[in-house]
Amino acid sequence: MTTAPSLTGPLSNAVGFSDWKKHAPLSASLCKLSSSSNIVDMKISRCGCRKVGHGQRCFRLYALFGGKKDNNGKSDDVPSKAGILGNMQNLYETVKKAQMVVQVEAVRVQKELAAAEFDGYCEGELVKVTLSGNQQPVRTEITEAAMELGSEKLSLLITEAYKDAHQKSVQAMKERMNDLAQSLGMPPGLSEGLK
Repeated sequence: MTTAPSLTGPLSNAVGFSDWKKHAPLSASLCKLSSSSNIVDMKISRCGCRKVGHGQRCFRLYALFGGKKDNNGKSDDVPSKAGILGNMQNLYETVKKAQMVVQVEAVRVQKELAAAEFDGYCEGELVKVTLSGNQQPVRTEITEAAMELGSEKLSLLITEAYKDAHQKSVQAMKERMNDLAQSLGMPPGLSEGLK
């Protein structure tokens, strides 16, 4: 709790106190401390003054932080961390923990996708293209029948098989990311909005 001399210093600069400073020192006494609204009622009086009308003045000070600090802050109705800064610290810690969980889960999903393989085929299954879950080419298999069709037709068949494998790989990645988002409590379909 603040002592009386430290309270009178800043208050002595208020309007109307300049005359009081010349005549007698100020004394301050705390009348009421309201922890719910953080309002401090303070009574300022002059020591040794005999004039009736000018002996006392009351001020109401509004405080942004603080509050009742009885029982070393261990009361049931008093939070362990005071005010808005305590809540911000709790929010920060919660976000940090969630961020760590997301990072661990994202690494796990990336490893699963890197190990997965998706096969794509052209019409008639003459060409087979295999991609990883990260859309990296793994291998391409071309049958003898596809080789006999000529280079232009073979190029179209390889492109068709590659597109099919890519579509399957992207679809699997979206499904795994949606599963990850739902396991973290996010709404389904959130990853589609983040394209």
